[in-house]
Amino acid sequence: MRIVDLLSMSVGNLWKRKIRTVLTVLGVVIGTASIVVMVSLGLGLNRSTMEDIEENGGLTSIHVYESSSYTESGEVADKDKKRLDDELIEKVRSHPGVKLVSGVLSISALAKCGVYESYLSIIGMSGEALQSMDLELEYGSLPLSESELSFLYGNMVPVNFWNAKMDGGGSAPDIDLREDTVFYIYDIDAYYGSQNNQTDQGGARIKPPKKYLAPCAGLIAGGPDTYHSNSWDVYCNIEALEAQLKKIFKDRAIPGQPLTSSGKPFKKLYYNELYVEAEDMDCVGEIQKWLSDLGYEAHSNTEWVESTQRQYGYVQAVLGGIGAVSLIVAAIGITNTMMMSIYERTKEIGVMKVLGCDMRDIRRLFLMEAGFIGLIGGFAGILLSFLISFAVNRIVSGMGVEMTLSYIPGWLAASGIAFAVLVGMLAGLFPALRAMRLSPLEAIRRA
Repeated sequence: MRIVDLLSMSVGNLWKRKIRTVLTVLGVVIGTASIVVMVSLGLGLNRSTMEDIEENGGLTSIHVYESSSYTESGEVADKDKKRLDDELIEKVRSHPGVKLVSGVLSISALAKCGVYESYLSIIGMSGEALQSMDLELEYGSLPLSESELSFLYGNMVPVNFWNAKMDGGGSAPDIDLREDTVFYIYDIDAYYGSQNNQTDQGGARIKPPKKYLAPCAGLIAGGPDTYHSNSWDVYCNIEALEAQLKKIFKDRAIPGQPLTSSGKPFKKLYYNELYVEAEDMDCVGEIQKWLSDLGYEAHSNTEWVESTQRQYGYVQAVLGGIGAVSLIVAAIGITNTMMMSIYERTKEIGVMKVLGCDMRDIRRLFLMEAGFIGLIGGFAGILLSFLISFAVNRIVSGMGVEMTLSYIPGWLAASGIAFAVLVGMLAGLFPALRAMRLSPLEAIRRA
């Protein structure tokens, strides 16, 4: 018998028993929707977590710091500390799997804009590193110029200013970093020393430090309440920042820089951190271990990712198991429907066998009917899953939570339909085998 004929007969038999078919399909719809929605909750949580990780340093970035050793008295053994310098950068850059490496120079500054003040954390990085961070900008561009110092502000920096004349109180600051003139004071100790009429080691009164200007390069995207790892920081080109600091402090110690045993500054600047970008996630663990073996502290999101994916894997398994119970119940319903169909069509089966119909065709007929029930129920169940997922995400969004709680990728939808068809055919296997074994003469006589 041709496949087309078997398909036509399968559809016709299901259509003759509309109510029973609809009820059986409804069970498959509920089962498929249950398992898909349950799995989508685990996928949504995992996806939201991975997006958070991306916003907090990414999956291939490594942050390298000096490793502090301590004496028996608990003091930092500074002379034995391994510094972060250009030599280390070249060494790391030549290591297999390293895509780029940049020194990171950090310094605090006092910003003054009219009556408003704010402490800013200024971070200098290479232009290549700034570009690799994939920062989304509200306006402006990245501060890539090595000759002119300009600042890229985090989205929450403007709201961090306070009214200095009102002891930190007052309304929200009315500041436009693009248009307003902002002065920067890098020597904060000298500023407050001059404010309090303090004297230096020679007994002379401390003079107020100079104020400097720096144009606004841009603002990172996000509102005043949108937090991510770059929200509070100010970014600039590290070459321009080094030139500015050397000009300001000259032979004096730059805040945050180490000193020699005699209390004098080193001739070169050391980095507060190294920013390392690996070629892919598979390289991160090996590079991180290599840096740790060299005596540095290396941190990445790899451990967090592995731990999170393990946890959400368990969550998906549990949720999927709960949803699978509904599909198993639906499978029992399909088996019951097909068994009832055999009892009702005993004469038809007997006639088919007497006329010489192949046993395999009888088996295929019942398997196709069960498969059609699974296919229709699975497809409708996927549509219902998308509606439920949309409603869940809208409810979560309405509660002020910025996350995708339910996420149904294409492969999950396709797997849901395929699984429903498979369950339907497995549920119809026993009735199909029973129909094959039915004696023709007995079938005609019982009919």
